[in-house]
Amino acid sequence: MSTTTRRPGRSRPLVAAQVIVGFVALLYLVELVDTLDRNRLDGYGIRPREVDGLDGIVFAPLLHHGWAHLAANTVPLLVFGFLILLAGVARWAAVTAVVWVVGGVGTWVTGQPHSLHLGASVLAFGWLVYLLLRGIFARDASQVALGAILLFLYGGILYGVLPGQPGISWQGHLFGALGGALAAYRFGANDRLSRRRQPR
Repeated sequence: MSTTTRRPGRSRPLVAAQVIVGFVALLYLVELVDTLDRNRLDGYGIRPREVDGLDGIVFAPLLHHGWAHLAANTVPLLVFGFLILLAGVARWAAVTAVVWVVGGVGTWVTGQPHSLHLGASVLAFGWLVYLLLRGIFARDASQVALGAILLFLYGGILYGVLPGQPGISWQGHLFGALGGALAAYRFGANDRLSRRRQPR
């Protein structure tokens, strides 16, 4: 008979912290490359209703209009991303994919002609709205409570979905938020059904 010793797995909060810090670090690396390349990468942002701007749906959330723009997004991305990652990397990836696609496509369809849209705020808005709503769709009291706390602390940024702020892609914010709502509905409902199937 032989025995094996299982290595203890990393805690979920540790994994969540490592993943979101790694993701934000990637954004800083991209901005460094962009700066060294005289901001040429910014041209890969979303150009509404231009065929050449379609690839911006893929690249825009990774790009920023300078270091100040990236710095403004950093704390919300770290906080919201970490909280979603506590449910697992797969869930974070799925939510992010929904927000990324809905936010990008919505911006490409509705943005002003001859404008350029980029920045990870589309993710920040989507992640926040997901966290605000998932507890309602999942019917989970603890998640609802977390959503209430986040609404109190960060609810003011949701005004960014409204038009009228020069230089701000309210379309990206709005459709990122809609993507977050869609993800909350989809995955929150799944979580509720999963709990019902569990033996009591």
